[in-house]
Amino acid sequence: MPSHRATALFVAALVCTTSLSSSGLRAQTTVTSERPASFTLDNGLQVVVIPDHRTPVVTQMTWYKTGSADETPGKSGLAHFLEHLMFKGTAKHPAGEFSQTVRRVGGSENAFTSVDYTGYYQRVPREQLPTMMEFEADRMTGLILKDEDVLPERDVVLEEYNMRVANNPDARLTEQIMAALYLNHPYGRPVIGWHQEIEKLDREDALAFYKRFYAPNNAILVIAGDVDIKDIRPLVEKNFSLIPAQHAIPEKRIRPQEPMPAAPRTVTLSDPRVEQSGLRRYYLVPSAATAAAGDSPALDVLAQLMGGGANSYLYRALVIDKGLAISAGADYQRTALDPSQFSISVASKQGVEFAPIEEAIDKVIADLAQNTARAEDLERVKTQLIAEAVYAQDDQATLAGWYGGALTTGLSIDDIRSWPDRIRAVTAEQVRDAAAKWLDKKRSVTGYLIKDTAPKHKEKRS
Repeated sequence: MPSHRATALFVAALVCTTSLSSSGLRAQTTVTSERPASFTLDNGLQVVVIPDHRTPVVTQMTWYKTGSADETPGKSGLAHFLEHLMFKGTAKHPAGEFSQTVRRVGGSENAFTSVDYTGYYQRVPREQLPTMMEFEADRMTGLILKDEDVLPERDVVLEEYNMRVANNPDARLTEQIMAALYLNHPYGRPVIGWHQEIEKLDREDALAFYKRFYAPNNAILVIAGDVDIKDIRPLVEKNFSLIPAQHAIPEKRIRPQEPMPAAPRTVTLSDPRVEQSGLRRYYLVPSAATAAAGDSPALDVLAQLMGGGANSYLYRALVIDKGLAISAGADYQRTALDPSQFSISVASKQGVEFAPIEEAIDKVIADLAQNTARAEDLERVKTQLIAEAVYAQDDQATLAGWYGGALTTGLSIDDIRSWPDRIRAVTAEQVRDAAAKWLDKKRSVTGYLIKDTAPKHKEKRS
């Protein structure tokens, strides 16, 4: 059984080369790689082929456009639960055969669930792709579930919850912040689910979700590696073309949306297991799919300016200048179908109160919202972002992940390919305006993680 992880894969650029100019570190990025081939079968299955002929290896990723945000209220964790159950076999291939085959040919596999998508992938020698594709097509509609398989797997998920969330104060804080940030949208539910709802999930729930969402017209097949489009299309048609579309699946997912944020919110989590106190602040911001033109890349650049490494503004203010923290960072989660999050994370020094930390954070944000960033800082972070995309071309699984994550959350191949150009075009004024508009405290939830030092009272015996 592969390891299971809830993950969020970020959209980035894949198609650029970088040179250094004599005037300093300046990314000169040009689209040079071939555009990935893409086609759609009559049953709605979208296929993306990303050639990479450097090694005789291929990565197959099957993405379903459904995640935890598509679950029926009261059934949280169902998308992730089904991800586990997809390894329980079909009438044609009993449980374990798929994974054993991957291991036997020296390959690797994994699966992941997020708020917007669920994915399954295999990385194998290129000659094994037909076998992998046959297995994956078979379990798109051929899954067989028995109570003797489902109920023990539910226990596995509950144990995963205990390990990753219940016994992890940091994860519990994130869970609580997200629930407070989203008052109405299902992004407020944890991907793994709420414990009391996970323990009630059953075979019928899993099969209903499977039959509702697992279909070719709700899936994207991404093939990256040592392949040619002329060979891939006949192979895909052979394995997937006879699978019928599920016409009840709507073309566009419509979820409950957030009301206009009216007030900042705070969450405090106190736990005796906390080893490092810290502060997090999440802002509700547009994703790449929902943002107006220019807003998403400006938020990318803003996050890098504020929290991208030791030269970032937050790190300088909190760690170097004031000595209040041991680390500080910022992140923008651009890959989402609906409005997403901009986050700030600080690990405080021992004995430091949160008030001066928040004051320093607020000052950094106020400075960015009122003044344009220095030209050399702006150029540095834009170069860093574009360079990350250049380096990522070395990993075909990363490329497949970026395309899959983007396509399942409302973006296009052209959106992915043009990302470095949009980053390069971001102006200091756009960054200033993004800070002023989106990093408004009314749009935020601030979470405090503290150690619970209260003595435990023993229960008296009568």
